[in-house]
Amino acid sequence: MSAIPKSEARLEFRLTSDRKQEIERAATAQNQSLTEFATAALTDAARKVLAEFTQYEHVQLSNRDRDRFFAVLDADAAPNAALQAAAKRHRQRVA
Repeated sequence: MSAIPKSEARLEFRLTSDRKQEIERAATAQNQSLTEFATAALTDAARKVLAEFTQYEHVQLSNRDRDRFFAVLDADAAPNAALQAAAKRHRQRVA
């Protein structure tokens, strides 16, 4: 018999009476308590948002593009004229 994890955090918010009644009806229809229903609904919504958001956090490269990316990182490129001029201006302003 496994122990049921104890809830430690609390989430509170206000809503209209009509909206609360609607949510209570939906919870009853699902044979859940209001807390169970709200927790499940909010968790599902949060997971959907995070799944969509995280797709933009990762970039998947083809093998060709990956190889080109690493080649650029590995190359010993000398700074171009614009970068050298910017470094000189920075040194003059900071000094």
